[in-house]
Amino acid sequence: MVNQWWQWGAEGASQQGGFAVIGVGRFGSSVCAELLRSGAEVLAIDQSQRAIDELRHIDAAIEARVVDCTDEEALRAAGVLDLATVVVAISEPIEASITATLICKDTPGTRVQQVIARATSDLHVKMLYRVGADRVVFPSKMMGQRLGMELVRPNLLEQLRLDDRNSIEEIKVPASFVGHSLRDLNLRKHYNISVLAAGPSGQLHVNPPASHVLAEGELLVVMGSSEALRSLPGS
Repeated sequence: MVNQWWQWGAEGASQQGGFAVIGVGRFGSSVCAELLRSGAEVLAIDQSQRAIDELRHIDAAIEARVVDCTDEEALRAAGVLDLATVVVAISEPIEASITATLICKDTPGTRVQQVIARATSDLHVKMLYRVGADRVVFPSKMMGQRLGMELVRPNLLEQLRLDDRNSIEEIKVPASFVGHSLRDLNLRKHYNISVLAAGPSGQLHVNPPASHVLAEGELLVVMGSSEALRSLPGS
């Protein structure tokens, strides 16, 4: 699924941003799976060879390494600190997730811009924020899938799956669409999706006219295949 053109390291990471997932249990592997399904490049890290082997059953080409996540130099050598977003998906021991978060955010020279960490208790949440986590989530398989989707599709607000192939989604109007009418954009022709509603939050116009000009901050409700919806700008 994933093309192996990315050489993990400073040059590749700085050009692409990139994602690292530390800990590939049920939650972490579901994050990886969703990122891979969206075509993102992912570096997976775990202290267990067995966990890494099981992850490779999802995608044999995934870049996955056995690394001690509490070892600053090991994380640096693996390329984790060169990536823009790190998901710390481990839960136990708590000290390991806290240490990994601190290393990613506080190590001199780190290029990590965002750390999203998994927590198991309210106290764990507070400690993760104290050491620099940008966002903390509680685990579940569905949350892992949702998080993976959010990371690669920041404009996506809500999704309703109609079947295995098609969905209805509420998205923020992409910046490149602002100031253009629905007629000019012709999303059915260019993206093979249908516009069901458009307008400001709380004031959506169902079946909007082709003359509707999209404004910054407005929302779109669109329907189409998952592949077509992922092709939208900002998705």
